[in-house]
Amino acid sequence: MVLVARDIELRIVSLYVRCKEMVDEVVFLDTGSNDETMELATEVGCKVYNFTSELTPQSVSEFLLANDEMSGKTLVLEITDQWKLSDLPLSVNRARESWDIHFAYHLLHSQSKENDDVVLNSTMIQHLVLSQEGVECLAALSPSATSSDVPKHLRVRFIQSERPINLPQRESLATASRFAQLFYWMLESKHPLLLFGIPGVVLFVLGYRLSGDLATIFTELNTTSIGVTLATIAMTLIGLFAMMVALILYIMGKQVERIQHQYNWPKDG
Repeated sequence: MVLVARDIELRIVSLYVRCKEMVDEVVFLDTGSNDETMELATEVGCKVYNFTSELTPQSVSEFLLANDEMSGKTLVLEITDQWKLSDLPLSVNRARESWDIHFAYHLLHSQSKENDDVVLNSTMIQHLVLSQEGVECLAALSPSATSSDVPKHLRVRFIQSERPINLPQRESLATASRFAQLFYWMLESKHPLLLFGIPGVVLFVLGYRLSGDLATIFTELNTTSIGVTLATIAMTLIGLFAMMVALILYIMGKQVERIQHQYNWPKDG
């Protein structure tokens, strides 16, 4: 499987792991990432190449042949923001069929309806299945070649995929409010920022506001004024201490999760 993408550092690891469950080898063609996509792909064992040519079926085929990356059937996927991981099994099933070239594409610009031939360099790859004969054929085509230029003896199929229509979806109150989701997660996970942080902020703010009025309320020292003053100071200090505890527990929790993930420790152990 050949993945073609850029700037997918948040998806590359999970995508590679899922692909390895279905194919023998995964190759990543980076088209100019500005994040840590290439570093993360290398760390998980994926073979990474810099791909600087224009992304067309011909250029990808030439690149695979030049780098000796053809072994049996090869599936080429262009990973975009619209591409979903749920589309992967369907593309893999197409690769297991007996096609020499199975090309599903999106048109980059509209073409005449009178001509069924599609100019290959005016398409965006959804998935491209290639056999050894198929990749050699595409690599030999000119940049301006059309689908009719493919030799007739090959088993070939070209499919234009329509872009999905984004319809407005109804959202519940839980999904509509990101703050509600965050608050619900903090309640379920007993998050320290909720258990200690919010009470600490409330106590600190109240203590700070009350301390500013003590000088004007009490004009003489007596049991009541001293008691209220000490209670205000205690409220402020308790609030400050609770906020510090919340931050410390939050940082320690993140460090523990990082260590568990690094050494594969069981979380419930």
